[in-house]
Amino acid sequence: MSDSTPASQKPVAGSALASQTSANLTRRTAYVAAAALACNMWLWATHQNVMAQTAPAKAAKPVTIVALGDSLTAGYQLKQTESYPGQLEKALRAKGLAVTVINAGVSGDTTAAGLERMAWAIPADADAVIVALGANDMLRGQDPAKARDNLDRIVSTVKAQKQDVLIAGMLASPSMPPDYRVAFDRMFSDLAAKHSAVLYPFLLDGVALQPKLNLADGMHPNAAGVAIMVEKSLPKVEELIARVIARRGS
Repeated sequence: MSDSTPASQKPVAGSALASQTSANLTRRTAYVAAAALACNMWLWATHQNVMAQTAPAKAAKPVTIVALGDSLTAGYQLKQTESYPGQLEKALRAKGLAVTVINAGVSGDTTAAGLERMAWAIPADADAVIVALGANDMLRGQDPAKARDNLDRIVSTVKAQKQDVLIAGMLASPSMPPDYRVAFDRMFSDLAAKHSAVLYPFLLDGVALQPKLNLADGMHPNAAGVAIMVEKSLPKVEELIARVIARRGS
């Protein structure tokens, strides 16, 4: 029996298959596009999360440290960049720490002089103070008990201002009487313990009595000597900075 239906009216199997294939491709393309969009959104969200976790460390408020001291802080006969505060700031920044170190050293200052000027020498918005006084009290043979009282009052005031403290100690000259040396040397560690302050026992560690690291007077460090002071005290200064950050809660 012959099919009399005109060819133009017969269903074309190939055309139906092509339409179905086209629809499948359209759905697949839409799926791939949706999956790509979801993947990109996940990557973006992950990137934002990582940035949110790392941004606080980079955007944290810089730490301001005041170095309250005598000629060893001031940088006797040195450029400001060669002084202890100058080299300390450079060393801290080289480690990626946003820190400013203010040089509040005055040559010849005793603990009494430091106490008298601390009201204007230490800005109210400073975060921490390095107290490096006492050497001139010893050189002048002044009573260690008075020096201790002055330092006690300095540290107490700084703590009351909500500023963290590092006590940079000193050692009495071997030429001083034994009783004097014991009383003088112990006051720094005793005060650090009393006030829960960071202690660096001897600011001139590795530098004292080393001709190549001191000026012609044999008492004040040269730039190379200051570099040793910074290198050796750096871990304690970093501990001081860690306390500031912990206190801020950031």
